[in-house]
Amino acid sequence: MRIALLGNPNTGKSSVFNMLTGLRQQIGNFPGITVDKKFGVFSIEKEEHTLIDFPGTYSIYPRSKDEQVVYDVLSNPNHADYPDLVIVVADESNLERNLFLFTQIYDLKIPSILVLNMADIARKKGKIVDIEKLQKRFEGSVVVETTARVGLGKDRLIQAIQLNISKKEYETFQLKAHLCEVEDLKGQEHEANERYILIRELIEEIEVEKNQKKESQSNRLDRILVHPIFGYLIFAGILLLIFQFIFAFATYPMDFIDSVFANFSGWLGNTLPEGLFSDLLSQGIVPGIGGVVVFIPQIALLFFFISILEESGYLARVVFIMDRLMRPLGLSGKSVVPLMSSVACAIPGVMATRTISDWKERMITILVAPLMSCSARIPVYTLLIALVIPNEKVLGFINLQGLVLFGLYSLGLISALVIAAILKLLINSKEKGFLLLELPSYKTPRWGNVGITVWEKVKVFTLNAGKIILAISIVLWAMATFGPSDKMEQAAKATKIEAESLNLGKEEKDRLVASAKLEQSYIGILGKTIEPVIQPLGYDWKIGISLITSFAAREVFVGSLATIYAVQEDGGSNKRLIERLRDEKRSDGKPVYNLASGVSLMIFYVFAMQCMATLAVVKRETKSWKWPLIQMGFMATLAYVGAWIAFHILS
Repeated sequence: MRIALLGNPNTGKSSVFNMLTGLRQQIGNFPGITVDKKFGVFSIEKEEHTLIDFPGTYSIYPRSKDEQVVYDVLSNPNHADYPDLVIVVADESNLERNLFLFTQIYDLKIPSILVLNMADIARKKGKIVDIEKLQKRFEGSVVVETTARVGLGKDRLIQAIQLNISKKEYETFQLKAHLCEVEDLKGQEHEANERYILIRELIEEIEVEKNQKKESQSNRLDRILVHPIFGYLIFAGILLLIFQFIFAFATYPMDFIDSVFANFSGWLGNTLPEGLFSDLLSQGIVPGIGGVVVFIPQIALLFFFISILEESGYLARVVFIMDRLMRPLGLSGKSVVPLMSSVACAIPGVMATRTISDWKERMITILVAPLMSCSARIPVYTLLIALVIPNEKVLGFINLQGLVLFGLYSLGLISALVIAAILKLLINSKEKGFLLLELPSYKTPRWGNVGITVWEKVKVFTLNAGKIILAISIVLWAMATFGPSDKMEQAAKATKIEAESLNLGKEEKDRLVASAKLEQSYIGILGKTIEPVIQPLGYDWKIGISLITSFAAREVFVGSLATIYAVQEDGGSNKRLIERLRDEKRSDGKPVYNLASGVSLMIFYVFAMQCMATLAVVKRETKSWKWPLIQMGFMATLAYVGAWIAFHILS
């Protein structure tokens, strides 16, 4: 069967999805629509069923593009994703609001299962639901009680699916009107009022409240965590702690992975017979892939902490407190989710703006979302920080490298807010946005759900970045290995003669010869051509090549450097990339990578729009090339000017 998973936001829909599908999950788009759909597979008695996780919605009447997807699918039986069965997840502790969506689905006569989730929280609030009475009111559907976060109720839900209720006919919820025929707002309002009258009558019959606490623990915590002063300080402190932790603990597995790939590359260069295929493996493919894999520990840790914040319910509080800060800047709390999503990747961040109904707020959020430092920037940041920032403690306990990483993320956020304030003055709109937000109860994170999230994010990063970097590494290796006519050989002969006259050792002589050949290769010629443009920023032609290739994806910067320097070493070397970069010297003998050039590069990558996929998504979302070109233009200007200022101040 094709089974749809629907529900209001913050009802534990993702927990139900994870409980049924585990790691058998994928991300795709609804047919013909650039809206994410999460779908997974699970088996019952050797039969596989597809579960589609739809965007969270309060009603089938659409108020945003995400909710429009739900309406379009459910109102059209010929739609490719029209379900055989619908599972509606409801928060048992807040049935009055949650039953509104379920009764709409029920009245559409689509086979359905009502999952009363968060049963544990309902009990803590002193609420008990008579499941049998509720079941009788919705004859033909099945009502199941679960606490999906801890896996309780899975067997009951599977049994309900097994009942195969798709052929049963049943009466509507005492409403004669077919929902899909109610198009005008007045009709929707009238229908909603009627529906809520019936729901309130039903709640009085099925729900008993006893031993209700005067004040919940969530409310007590919110006095501090959403405080207009302490709320911001606590959030900043949490972010700083996360970045400190990432740098303190990710170093060890990163060093190990880096050494493994460096040694493997050197072993291949020394073991395989000389030839193009050997060079391709040792100088192109292995260093390029190593440039991706080495950053998995940091990316996994970042998503581990983000997942904990989301699972615990704290992330919704961040949205709430940030609304106060963002509204004067032309944004709202709704912009926080796209901006926070952009910390993972700007593409889902831009797509998440569909929940913003106000056109001006949505457009501003789209334009500033790529300024948030995404996971693709982590490889660049961490490489450069380890290269030019000392591993020292500030005030005796704060890691300086972690502090710099926190500063780069803060710079991206502050820049996004400043640019948003400017765009607010430049973009005209008469609409006024508002924030409607439900704060979920605080919960202890479910480690299984956290693990699934981390696995999914790391897999997407590794596969997506890996494919791009592998392809670009092969192209770069070819461009660095070959050159026009006999210029590379002439350069090699001249350098050999010069090296012999200086009585240099074999290793140093081989390195100089390989470097001379690299300069006369196709990639060297391209790099030398653009060098005058980037010299004011403190960059040489090798950095320039990596800047160009990273327009495909930012993380390609590290893979490109790894390939270029592997070719320069001429294979057979087991030096780690960071050691090769530290050894790199300019013609005057000064290091290429110092504090000034390193910080300049970091600033450049904070601002630069170097992601063609993001530009393509912005074009799709805005339906015009005007906005992505404006976005690329102002971000490129910020990157160049910011990098130039940083380099000249620190030089």
